[in-house]
Amino acid sequence: MAITYRELQPSDWPALESLFGPTGASGGCWCMWWRVERGGRLWEQTKGARAKAEFRRRVKSDAVHGILARDGARAVGWATFGPRRDFPRLETVKAFRAPDAAAVWSIPCFFIHRDYRGRGVCRGLLKASIAAARRHGARVLEAYPVTTTADGRRMASAFAYTGPLRVFEDAGFREVQRLTPTRPLVRLTLGARRKSQPPTRGG
Repeated sequence: MAITYRELQPSDWPALESLFGPTGASGGCWCMWWRVERGGRLWEQTKGARAKAEFRRRVKSDAVHGILARDGARAVGWATFGPRRDFPRLETVKAFRAPDAAAVWSIPCFFIHRDYRGRGVCRGLLKASIAAARRHGARVLEAYPVTTTADGRRMASAFAYTGPLRVFEDAGFREVQRLTPTRPLVRLTLGARRKSQPPTRGG
């Protein structure tokens, strides 16, 4: 069965919860890592049950942009995107600071079920995210892909949640900034939204 990609709807919460599993995708994250203003003690207090409750509230109130990949009824992959202001923690990462950030949309995170990694799901999620961001009126889409570890080794899958650089390059993103050796910032300029595709609130 072909994998399908659709913008997140509030009714998708059970499928997303099942995909993330008891660990909330990774270490109790529940897709809140970039949505919390800073790390340290605040993140330690947030991750886990509190992160899940807050993410559920946002999903149920239609306040989260994202793409859900499904194999039949089963959710197998997730990507979140939205205006950069939705992800305030980006401002705490030196490599990702940019003077024109207010006008930019971001796609900061992917999560793919281990059984579906290496099968093109990341590319499908990115393609669907680009299309959805364009529908919502985004003009510039930004991402923060991983390259290698500091000593040149391939990044482990568990730490490659921002997506691999090659996938973004193949989708037309271009590196615009690299303030640290292993943390490029890439962007894609989107065409103007067509009148037949008005923005909709799908996630």
